[in-house]
Amino acid sequence: MPAPTFTPSRRRLTALRLATQHIGGSGFSTPVETVSGMLALQAQDFAGVKWSVGVRQVGATEARVEAAFDAGEIVRSWPLRGTLHLVAGEDLGWLLALTAPRAIASAAGRRAALGITEADVEHARRIALETLAGRRVMTRDALLATFDAAGVSTSGQRGYHLLWYLAQTGTLVLGPTAGRQQTLARLDEWVLQPRRLERDEALGELALRYFGSHGPATTADLARWSGVTVGDVRRGIAICGNQLTTLELDQVTYHLAPEILAVASPAARVHLLPGFDEYLLGYRDRSAALAPEHTEAIVPGGNGMFKPTIVVDGEVVGTWRRTLRAREIVVEAIPFGRLSAGEREELARAAQAYGAFIGRTVRLAGPEGP
Repeated sequence: MPAPTFTPSRRRLTALRLATQHIGGSGFSTPVETVSGMLALQAQDFAGVKWSVGVRQVGATEARVEAAFDAGEIVRSWPLRGTLHLVAGEDLGWLLALTAPRAIASAAGRRAALGITEADVEHARRIALETLAGRRVMTRDALLATFDAAGVSTSGQRGYHLLWYLAQTGTLVLGPTAGRQQTLARLDEWVLQPRRLERDEALGELALRYFGSHGPATTADLARWSGVTVGDVRRGIAICGNQLTTLELDQVTYHLAPEILAVASPAARVHLLPGFDEYLLGYRDRSAALAPEHTEAIVPGGNGMFKPTIVVDGEVVGTWRRTLRAREIVVEAIPFGRLSAGEREELARAAQAYGAFIGRTVRLAGPEGP
């Protein structure tokens, strides 16, 4: 059921991206290997980013992903564009060193509007360091209550921005799980073996690992994804040398790792991806996978909230949602058009894979299902 606008060039891009992102593949064996292999996964939705790991690792379970959080192997923070991402613990420090200065500068006006002073930030930092010493962890609400009790107001959006700023400047990190949320910890005590890279080395690492896990992609894609300048992206590409190559499609230059060109497309044709998955969010230009006429269905009103997607042969062909019930998960498929019998069969398999990850029985529902 591909739309007429899904051209051969778009198919080439999506086939390579499905392969390089390991969607439905078997290239990763542990959650930390998966996250490290992707460099970063957008992570506003905690449940969704766990499935972003699961869809890239055969045999993954939600419990194993959470265990990797609890061990400090993977963490959430704001290392790219000032937005929550999931990264390997060892990578967070060098990513923040590379990207945080611009993010902090761009948020200066917002901090001023909230009345957050440098004295407020440093007072909150001292409280956090003392309260969380000895690898202690606290929920967001508990830590904010500690700030308030010490005289640092967290009313309105002040609390969020204080936590964000302390994470950007290397004091806090989201680490162990507590029910359906994560607790906050001291970064220096939670990530014990951080990698430390000089700036040029970090730019090269950023380019190599982004294009190796998201390619084919453009310089503009990486600049938008990371929050660094286009000049820094070009510097990183130059540092990589022949570790990266290019692909020309429709007069656009894409960068990728050379070995990607020889990788076969994943065997599975149909995938259920979470709403903020890198398959869409990893690029400035998303038109390779998402036809413009369906953008409103994925991001209603352009509100920045991406719905989970059904992907067939690389093309976004619908959305889906889950409903948790006492004995099962109901996955409701909402395709843009009619799916073929073969696509419905593979959709059912994709739903069962999601159920296996969660550890619950799944029932597929929708216009063409039970």
